[in-house]
Amino acid sequence: RDLDANANQLTRFGNSTMPRREIFLLTVKGERARPGLTASLTETMGKHDVTVLDIGQAEIHDMLSLGMLIEAPAEPGLNVLKEIVFMAHHLGLTVNFTPISSPDYERWVAEQTKPRFTVTLLTRRLQATYLAVVTKILFDNNLNIDSITRLSGRMSLRGAQASGQGFKNSRSALQFEVSGKPRNVDQMREELFKVSFTQPVDIAIQDDDLFRRNRRLILFDMDSTLIQCEVIDELAKKAGVGDKVAEITESAMRGELDFKESFRRRMRLLKGMPESVLQGIAETLPVTEGAPRLIANLKRLGYKVGILSGGFTFFAHHLQKKLGIDYVHANELDFKDGKLTGEVKGEIVDGNRKAELLQAIAKKEGLNLKQVIAVGDGANDIPMLKLAGLGVAFHAKPKVKEQAKVGISTLGLDGILYLLGVRDREALNEVVDASLNEVMLPTAKL
Repeated sequence: RDLDANANQLTRFGNSTMPRREIFLLTVKGERARPGLTASLTETMGKHDVTVLDIGQAEIHDMLSLGMLIEAPAEPGLNVLKEIVFMAHHLGLTVNFTPISSPDYERWVAEQTKPRFTVTLLTRRLQATYLAVVTKILFDNNLNIDSITRLSGRMSLRGAQASGQGFKNSRSALQFEVSGKPRNVDQMREELFKVSFTQPVDIAIQDDDLFRRNRRLILFDMDSTLIQCEVIDELAKKAGVGDKVAEITESAMRGELDFKESFRRRMRLLKGMPESVLQGIAETLPVTEGAPRLIANLKRLGYKVGILSGGFTFFAHHLQKKLGIDYVHANELDFKDGKLTGEVKGEIVDGNRKAELLQAIAKKEGLNLKQVIAVGDGANDIPMLKLAGLGVAFHAKPKVKEQAKVGISTLGLDGILYLLGVRDREALNEVVDASLNEVMLPTAKL
């Protein structure tokens, strides 16, 4: 490149009484960054009164890509650029300079006011097909991808083959920072949501604002969310009334019974069950994959954690002790002479009650509702999922996912960490209690 020739064509800043300045986009590429590279570059620039307007760097498999937008004095021969080229050649790197005009620069500055979103892609194994589908939707909605970050750890192909499990228990997560004004935000969310109907991948889109990075309260449904069973069904099996309870449940799902009435009918079938049977079930609750890891990391970050369940406090309190949960609100079983009476004490916790409790806990903690995460799988979780700043439909039916802001169907509960921008290398991996019966989730089926 003939730097002197380019210098004569560049747009100058300021008026005739000010030193002329030029803007360049500098790109450096080559093998993995060597210690001191940035220091050497900026030291050279500093000698020539260079201003750094923007900078970004990425490494993929030992290959470096560094970009800098700089403003430099329009000195004869543009010596600073020549010095940078000489230094890069000495280090075995390739350097390119692109002159940027004043109008182009000001246009780029003005674009920082565009709406910004964070898109998170979750799957077990990242296929190019998933990226093609997601990026096509973003493009069709006038969004520009500003950056892509891998949140999950590096994946060993050798390890996956040796385990015999393939990629069943692996995790892949990418975070896209995108900007632009989509034609219709709700329609775009629906398009991204529907990808999970045909591909084993979850895509979440969130407004890139202060609240996304400052959630402070997470509230879980219990049955089929925090644990991988429906406790009332387990109790019914022990009581020998599993079929009858299932019939009532199906009737409620058809809309023939509301939640409270179906709950009371099922409870009456459990009358006379000894408390010892409940204790045995409580000690073997199958904790959902990733739940201990998620809660341990959120507690480390100062989160408050709660259970809002249409199940029972008897079992929720057991999980509370094991996982370090702060709040528990569920139905309290009534015992007489060590046996169930078939009734519950107090108000039945249904969907509306969960939403009320979410608001009450957020108020007690002094939090905006946008700082709350709600996680559930059933129809009675919809009110709290819609109310929370981040509502996560976890391995839920499509009807529930449509009402929530985000759905996770491919990973365990610790996939929520990715929605918060937490990288694997930043997160704790140890389980809170080794006695927990943590179960892996089945691979998503389409």
